[in-house]
Amino acid sequence: MVVNQQKSKRKSTGGRFKHIKTKRLNRFGSLPSLTKVGKVKSKVIKTKGGNFKIRLQDSDIANVLDKKKGKHQKSKILSVIENPANRHYVRRNIITKGTVVKTELGNARVTNRPGQEGCINAVLIEKKE
Repeated sequence: MVVNQQKSKRKSTGGRFKHIKTKRLNRFGSLPSLTKVGKVKSKVIKTKGGNFKIRLQDSDIANVLDKKKGKHQKSKILSVIENPANRHYVRRNIITKGTVVKTELGNARVTNRPGQEGCINAVLIEKKE
């Protein structure tokens, strides 16, 4: 499925816009990757200008920052606790930016966009004793 990102067909007054430009491939968006908790799996997507993005499909590893120690550690993700993007994502274990995940080190908040960057970076909020 392709997401078309064009202007609206109507003006704020209710009148119609007369479109001069036609549909172009570079204006098409794509569906969200909806990164889940599971064995690490990614996909390479070509982008404009010959560049590429690594789209993370599944991951069970996060780079967790402990602010008190000032060190990063790789930690296994156990489950999703809270997701501000969509409350139904918690049941489906979908990870987006701002998601609170339960790791082996404790609860951590995801600080990056895994579907755009290809990894999961998080900051520790509750340390497990």
